[in-house]
Amino acid sequence: MTDTTTPRHRPDGPGSELLGRLGIEIVEVTAERAVGTMPVAGNTQPYGLLHGGASALLAETLGSYAAGTHAGPGRHAVGLELNATHHRSTREGVVTGTARALHLGRSTASYEIVVEDSQGRRLCTARLTCLILSADGS
Repeated sequence: MTDTTTPRHRPDGPGSELLGRLGIEIVEVTAERAVGTMPVAGNTQPYGLLHGGASALLAETLGSYAAGTHAGPGRHAVGLELNATHHRSTREGVVTGTARALHLGRSTASYEIVVEDSQGRRLCTARLTCLILSADGS
């Protein structure tokens, strides 16, 4: 049985301050799927979603949460590599990202992540791959 986070969970841990300032909320996390949202209305940060920086951050956050869940206790997702394609920008409403597992192995995992605006238009598609290692690095 795979644990799922409480809906509208604010991320904690490394990087949580930045994620909190961006308003990222985790809606669901399992090893197979992660869903999160991020408000973009009024986003005045220079990178914002104008150049895809924030959408890539949302994609990486969701992929890493799912990979960490897949790794399980005593194991860690490391060497995260994100390849993203930006399709369009938005500065209105809330965007939603969905990560879906492509491969879940003992030593590797990969996810496809799609970030969409409130009208279902793709803003970013990404693929995240990582290694799964035990606490001792094996």
